[in-house]
Amino acid sequence: MFFAQLQNELWKLFGKKRTYIGFGAFVLVQSVMLLMFKYTRWQIHFERLLSGNGYLASDYISALTVAVVMLSPQVLLLLPLYVALVGGDQVAKEAEDGTLRMILSRPISRLRLLLVKWFAGIIFCAALVLSLGAIALGFARLLFPWKGMFVFAPLLSTFSIFPAGDGLALFVFSHLFIIMNAITLLSVAFMLSCFNMKPAAATILALSYLFVNMVMQHIPFFEQYQNWFITHHFECWLLVFQNPAPWPQILQSEIILLAISTTAFVIGAMVFQVRDIKS
Repeated sequence: MFFAQLQNELWKLFGKKRTYIGFGAFVLVQSVMLLMFKYTRWQIHFERLLSGNGYLASDYISALTVAVVMLSPQVLLLLPLYVALVGGDQVAKEAEDGTLRMILSRPISRLRLLLVKWFAGIIFCAALVLSLGAIALGFARLLFPWKGMFVFAPLLSTFSIFPAGDGLALFVFSHLFIIMNAITLLSVAFMLSCFNMKPAAATILALSYLFVNMVMQHIPFFEQYQNWFITHHFECWLLVFQNPAPWPQILQSEIILLAISTTAFVIGAMVFQVRDIKS
């Protein structure tokens, strides 16, 4: 019965038009970014950076390089927006519409109902992230050749060169960590959605939590407290491209994100368990 309920929840989730806003936005934004990289000084900057370090730029200005360049700002800004939109909507919208009372009149526990909704949200996160990566790589391949990968992230001290095969493997592997980022913010929005508030309020509060972390992380005074900020751990998907990759740091970040996701779900479940749905 759990999988039947999960299937029904997925039908409801992917049957809403607003679920697809993120997919459409990714297509639009990546088209603009691709043209900007191709026809502005953005590409020239990368070519000078490679040439200045003794590499032939024509070997590494490729579809894989451009795909990572396009992913970086979207993973930080756009992905959390659409994930929070869905997470903040899952429980609060049904409570607002009054459908939760009908659902809970059936022999199903509140915890099971939340688990089904949370797992549906996790599946949505995976689908959204994989679509983001596929669209980025597919669009980049239209204008750039299939050659080696160059990854540059100055804030993380990342300057790495990979052959095309290794670059593709790392590109695909990094999406596992981006999915974890999405699940974490969805869980925070989902937790807020379990409170007695409007869907928009849950979404805005989740995004506010993200942006406060982002701002405080870049204030010099808080530099020694980096591990306390969720956005610091969100960056670990780029650490995969370091050579060698700092696996202890990556593992630590993933454990922290998993703990935040689980804690958010538990708090949301506790609040929802004692909540009066009739009010």
